[in-house]
Amino acid sequence: MVLATGNQHKVEEFNQLFASSASVILSAEAYGGMPKVEETGQTFHANAYLKAAALSKKLNKRLTVLSDDSGLEVDYLKGAPGVFSARYAGAQASDAENVEKLIAALKGLPKRQRRARFRCILCLIDGNKGVYYFEGACQGHIDLKPKGASGFGYDPIFVPKGYKQSFAQLGEAVKGQLSHRSEAVRACMAFLKKQF
Repeated sequence: MVLATGNQHKVEEFNQLFASSASVILSAEAYGGMPKVEETGQTFHANAYLKAAALSKKLNKRLTVLSDDSGLEVDYLKGAPGVFSARYAGAQASDAENVEKLIAALKGLPKRQRRARFRCILCLIDGNKGVYYFEGACQGHIDLKPKGASGFGYDPIFVPKGYKQSFAQLGEAVKGQLSHRSEAVRACMAFLKKQF
């Protein structure tokens, strides 16, 4: 499978998540790079499809392509930042700026009003055979003080349900078991096992 990303870190993460299967995840870089895709969709499904379809078209639908779109949804903010998670504080905003804006939006609210989830949608395009979607979510809440050094994005302020530490404090191994992305990958692996 070819992952619709130019981010080598993401390719490594997906290979770790798919380690228990026979699937090998290759980078779009191995095939001349990821085509430029404007994420204009209003849903994670739409944006995941846009990325997968662009790479599938570039590869003349010869290979299976996998893409993901994911983000953070906060109930109090009616699902925001959602599909705009990476650019919540602006198109060129840093992770720290996005976190700062989210904390400001939730300042003074009790924990029960800071419920949130990370959501991931995977889109698999199997040449001309079909388009398939797999979803994962990780429930939790937003902490108003960033904590921890591992991870990226909103990890320092996202506390998964049943834990007292943020994703950034829990580390990659625990996050890998709990995350929205790992749940979506497990669903994808189950599908692939049945198909092949």
